[in-house]
Amino acid sequence: MSDTGAPPSRHIRSYVLRQGRITQAQQRAYDALLPAFGLAYSTLPLDPASIYGRNAPLIVEIGFGMGEGTAQIAAAHPENDYLGIEVHNPGVGSLLDKIGRGGLSNVRIVQHDAVEVMRDMVRPDSLAGVHVFFPDPWHKKRHHKRRLLQAPFVALLASRIAPGGYLHVATDWEDYAVQILSVLDAEPLLANTVDRYAPRPDYRPLTRFEQRGVRLGHAVFDLVFRRR
Repeated sequence: MSDTGAPPSRHIRSYVLRQGRITQAQQRAYDALLPAFGLAYSTLPLDPASIYGRNAPLIVEIGFGMGEGTAQIAAAHPENDYLGIEVHNPGVGSLLDKIGRGGLSNVRIVQHDAVEVMRDMVRPDSLAGVHVFFPDPWHKKRHHKRRLLQAPFVALLASRIAPGGYLHVATDWEDYAVQILSVLDAEPLLANTVDRYAPRPDYRPLTRFEQRGVRLGHAVFDLVFRRR
């Protein structure tokens, strides 16, 4: 699937694959539920109606971590379908465990690089929304090139969101928030819903990760942009 605005086939990865510890519960869920709720990476675009068995707004979450927020959002909004993208086995296993325990039928997972998934598997103008919550800030200046939300990827995301849909980013690193705001403001397909940073929307739950950061005095910056 080609797209003139898509990042090149070779791009700087925004993550490093690590052999993180996976618990027995996560491994059991991974083995038992991935065949039912996992989607293999493909160069062909998805057909959401056949995957979810219905026509519903589709929202992508990129880098869902351990899936705590993803599961809460999906449970609270059964009217939407959710596609989570994550590369790390413990996180995938954790979300699969939550899917099983919560009986969530509106979540699917792709365990693959987000740039390639968005470029190859998601049709233009097809998404109701995209969530990018607490992406790796790569806080050392020499690593800033690894940050996910650079102009080429934002342009790709914008092209995949339907007109009227939204892109919601949250970070607790102020310098990354400043960079993200600049990149999103410069994308012609996107318009900020507020002046600079938005209040946390009700649908984004406070995860344990975020609560810990707030206790440590970390500010959290939400950016919510609409597709023109």
